[in-house]
Amino acid sequence: MDLRLTVVTLGVDDLVRARAFYEQGLGLQPSAASDEHIRFYNCGSVVLALYPRVALAEDACLPAGRLAPAGSFDGVTLACNCADRAEVDALLARAVAAGARLAKPAQEAFWGGYSGYFEDPEGHLWEAVHAPCFELNDQGGLALPAPI
Repeated sequence: MDLRLTVVTLGVDDLVRARAFYEQGLGLQPSAASDEHIRFYNCGSVVLALYPRVALAEDACLPAGRLAPAGSFDGVTLACNCADRAEVDALLARAVAAGARLAKPAQEAFWGGYSGYFEDPEGHLWEAVHAPCFELNDQGGLALPAPI
């Protein structure tokens, strides 16, 4: 079996606030599979889900002591690869207008790309990036070179 990343679930402390940010702020449309307890959004070939953080930890059988304080950096970033620099700037501006915190303004990256970071209202870190060294596929995802 090939490993396939199909769903990214963000544990949130305030589902109503998170829904508003992603739906009204970033324009994502919830799937009909969504309800008042969980939200699902199509994001190219990956589904983004929002689910209460404590319930997510319970579902994974993690003890309460394993939960990091709300809003703390958990060592994970999410990236949205953009077609060009203008799209990076537009995504950062839209996120900030919707209530995100600009963590790092867009700038030239040492590896030849252009990127910046925003933090959603729940503290999840997103990178808006244009990587000219990679192509985007039909779904907007990265089309990586063949395996080495």
